[in-house]
Amino acid sequence: MFNLRVYGILLGENNQVLVSDEFIRGSYYTKFPGGGLEFGEGTRDCLKREFMEEMNLNVQVGEHIYTTDYFQMSAFNPEHQIISVYYFAHALEPITAPLRQQPFDFDERQLAVYKEKGETETFRFISWDDFSEASVTLPIDKVVAKMLKEM
Repeated sequence: MFNLRVYGILLGENNQVLVSDEFIRGSYYTKFPGGGLEFGEGTRDCLKREFMEEMNLNVQVGEHIYTTDYFQMSAFNPEHQIISVYYFAHALEPITAPLRQQPFDFDERQLAVYKEKGETETFRFISWDDFSEASVTLPIDKVVAKMLKEM
């Protein structure tokens, strides 16, 4: 079974990199914003939808950066192969979602979402100088983080 994921690299002022800190099934992950492709949508539409759902943010999807070119098993289901597609994303409006300064700084509302859904997330920018492949958790995100730093 294939699981297609689409992620956006959104750079803020001074080339800060937007990341999502997520608490899923009892584990912590720092990753790029995005999520799963739904039946009937293209990858760019998926990314626009994910930014709207997660951050209430309208984005323009820019240049394609990378698509997984090796086997990656899902961290959540060993019968699924993950294929991830990465694009640059550009905010078309000011970000109004709460941004955190520290990783996994969930507020009471976000913790309530976790109790209800078993997962929650928050967002923050990492300065370009501090950003590296060590900044993100998922193996494919690490590949993309390294590519970004080498661009």
